[in-house]
Amino acid sequence: MVNLVIVSHSARLGEGVGELAQQMLMGGNCKIAVAAGIDDPQNPIGTDPIKVMEAIESVADTDHVLVMMDIGSALLSAETALELLDPTIAAKVRLCAAPLVEGTLAATVSAAAGAAIDKVIADATHALEAKREQLGLPSSASETRIGPAFSTQNASAKSVTVVIKNPNGLHVRPASRLVTALSAFNADLLLEKNGKCVTPDSLNQISLLQVRCNDTVRLLASGGAGG
Repeated sequence: MVNLVIVSHSARLGEGVGELAQQMLMGGNCKIAVAAGIDDPQNPIGTDPIKVMEAIESVADTDHVLVMMDIGSALLSAETALELLDPTIAAKVRLCAAPLVEGTLAATVSAAAGAAIDKVIADATHALEAKREQLGLPSSASETRIGPAFSTQNASAKSVTVVIKNPNGLHVRPASRLVTALSAFNADLLLEKNGKCVTPDSLNQISLLQVRCNDTVRLLASGGAGG
């Protein structure tokens, strides 16, 4: 299990990212704490290592805690917090270099689906890939896509075809719910749109399909039955 801590210079920004991330959750599989801004009404912008430490402690009842940060002193405060923490808690903590907003949303979906810490970090780090593709920009050389687990021509695969009627298509919230729902199945899965396939185990992968209203998608499953 992975819980998250959001660290930002701005209390409003931190709380806003936390509010967005909470929209990705369907259950209690991922706790989120926010350590943002400083307690100075005249100069509220900044980060506080003690706040970060306390936020980590508040969600440390898990295997790992992933800390998402904006820039500059947010990283320094997170590193200082690690030094202040009890070593048994500090050992659970990983600091993430992903973009704060997109990375946090991707990490939340991944963590809520029960992914291991390395996959949660990978999903967070690659969170800009779908935006790059939608804008027609080249992929980052450091980002790799998850390849299909099996061929769509697999005769033993079961499939279901659905026409998406949501006016906004398969956007971030329904996509996050789909990832969580599919994580319960003990099978190899593919999601296909117009011949393009992704492995639907992350928000990033589903976003790559850019599913709009009235698009047809096909879910294929091979292997074990639902878990």
